[in-house]
Amino acid sequence: MSKHPHVVGLGSPIMDILAQVSDDFIAELDGEKGGMVLIDDDAMGRILSKHTGPTHSACGGSAANTIFALLQLGLPCSLVGKIGDDDTGRAYRKKFEAIGGDSRSLKVSATDPTARCLSLITPDSQRTMRTNLGAAATIQAEEIVPKDFADATHLHVEGYTLFSGELAMRGMQLARAAGCTVSLDLASFEVVHAAGDALPALLRDSVDIVFANEDEARAFCGNPDPETGLAALAELCDVAAVKIGKDGALLRRGDETVRVAPVTARHVVDTTGAGDLWAGGFLYGFLKGAPLAAAGRCGSILGAEAVQQIGAQIPDARWAGIRSACTEALAG
Repeated sequence: MSKHPHVVGLGSPIMDILAQVSDDFIAELDGEKGGMVLIDDDAMGRILSKHTGPTHSACGGSAANTIFALLQLGLPCSLVGKIGDDDTGRAYRKKFEAIGGDSRSLKVSATDPTARCLSLITPDSQRTMRTNLGAAATIQAEEIVPKDFADATHLHVEGYTLFSGELAMRGMQLARAAGCTVSLDLASFEVVHAAGDALPALLRDSVDIVFANEDEARAFCGNPDPETGLAALAELCDVAAVKIGKDGALLRRGDETVRVAPVTARHVVDTTGAGDLWAGGFLYGFLKGAPLAAAGRCGSILGAEAVQQIGAQIPDARWAGIRSACTEALAG
């Protein structure tokens, strides 16, 4: 790219509440294991009251996780989303700024609380999420303004914004007007189902890079074969990535298809945010002009790190090694 990459994330700034639970605990909830369901404060309170073990809090949100990773890798970034005028929101902003994030595009609600996501982690390291979007759900399309994309070169959109199609479209339109490329992480199979028939046109007309996992690719194309899902997505976007867990990822750009080998994790604790951080690693390499394979390698490096601790935030002490590994991957 002619300009140094500057990435804007569009999504919900959410404070994650992480808890390790049994499969039986998940079975008592409505919805499928591994999915995300929106709930209100009362429902979250009832679920938390049934959990007797410890919990851990960390800054989260799908696009935010990707942006946090890009900041740690050294790219300038900002985040468009809405927090509450509360202690949780102030803590979120402070953490974002502490690693170099530009917080000027964060909107603030005077009445609604900062969003929270309860991430329930089962012994197989799968996460099932229950989210109260609070202030994040109140952001209006018109609150996104051209100055949010000043100096930006790329917009990364989380799939959850597709629950409010006007918000996603406004962000993408302003990003295009500012000369940005656009990536979209489909985020959840529920998102794909909810977007329905509108999703193919959105991908074709407004998205350059699409990220999906096996479940999302299957929901999109109706076929469980990830290569079939990759082909369907690549017909609509310049670059398609289908993450296939412990088997790595499949990438396609035009006639070029790359299978990215996974980086073996020492031990798997929690898959929360692993796909978001994989996207961060990939975007870091890709936006710096790296070939697909090298960018995918950076994605695998971050994805492997993400699953080795509770939550999506990799400990600060690990980042020097991660940056070194990514630099080596990009050097070829």
